Amino acid sequence: MVRYGKLGRVELNVTHLEKSRRFYEEVVGLQYVDTGVDGEIRLRCDHDHHNVVLHAAPEAGLRCAGFVLEDVAQFKPLIERLTRAGLEVHETATKICRERAQLRAIRVFEPLIGATVEFYVPLPDVERPFRPSVTRIQRIGHVVFNTPDAARAIEFWRDVLNFRESDSIGEFVTFMRVWPNPYHHGIGIARFDRHCLHHVNYMVTEIDDIGKALTRLKTANSDVVFGPGRHPASDSVFLYFLDPDGLTMEYSFGMETFTEAHPREPRRMEPSPSNLDSWGSVRDPRCFTGAGANTTPTLTGQKS
Repeated sequence: MVRYGKLGRVELNVTHLEKSRRFYEEVVGLQYVDTGVDGEIRLRCDHDHHNVVLHAAPEAGLRCAGFVLEDVAQFKPLIERLTRAGLEVHETATKICRERAQLRAIRVFEPLIGATVEFYVPLPDVERPFRPSVTRIQRIGHVVFNTPDAARAIEFWRDVLNFRESDSIGEFVTFMRVWPNPYHHGIGIARFDRHCLHHVNYMVTEIDDIGKALTRLKTANSDVVFGPGRHPASDSVFLYFLDPDGLTMEYSFGMETFTEAHPREPRRMEPSPSNLDSWGSVRDPRCFTGAGANTTPTLTGQKS
C-alpha cells in the first residue's frame, strides 16, 4: 500500500516565459527560487524548495505533476504497482535530483490522463520559510486533469496509485485524496474531449485573500472566469482566473478534511449548477478548458 505526503509541484509550459514569470510572481503571489540549467523558472508558494516550474514552449499546457511520497520506503511498492500496470518507470538521475532538491524521483507517462507524473522524496533540511507577498498562499492545493477516458483514469489512480475517492459530481469530475493526506482532494479527474489541464489550485490563508484578489486580477487584465463562490463538495470558497496563456488557476479558502481511519464514504452528487457553486455564480466557457494539450512526456530525468 503506497502512502503519500501531498501534491508537491506542477510544471507548466508557457509561451512567453518572462511575461508568465511576472504574472505568477506579481499577480498570483509565488516567490522566485532560481532558474534551471535549461532556462526553466522555479517558483514556490510554501516552505518547499519549489512548487511551480515554468518552461518556455510553443504551446501552453501541463508538462508534469509531481507528488511527494511519505518516505523512500514507498518507492518499492509504487514501482511494483506501476510495472504490473504496464507502465515504464524512469529513474531520475542523481545529479538532476540534487538540482531539484530531491533525494530520489521517478517519472512515468500516465496515458489515461495523457501526462507525465513524478513521484519523489525531497532532500531533508531544504525547507525555508515562505514570504507571502500579494496573497497569503498556504500551499499548492490540487491539480485537476481533463481526459476523455475519465472512468478508467479514476480506476487507475484509485486501484494502482492508491489515491482515495472523496466525491464525484455526476460523470463530470471526481475528486481524490493524495492518501493519507487529509484534504478533500489533491487531484481531480474531469471528463473532457481531450487531454489537457483543467486547473491548478492554490490554497490561501483567509477568505479576505479571495476578495482582495478580485481587484488585483482586474488591474492585471486577468479574466475571472468563475466565482467567487463555494463548492458544496469540498466546502471551499473559490475564485478561478486565467493566466496569460489562458490556463485556469484557482485560489481557494477552506476545505473538508478526512481522518485516515474510518473516513466517510464518497458521495455521488448530481451535476447541477448548485452542486458546482452554492452561491450561484456563472462559469465562463473558457474556464477549465486548457490552453493546449498536455505535452510530450519528459521522462529521462535529463531535462525537467
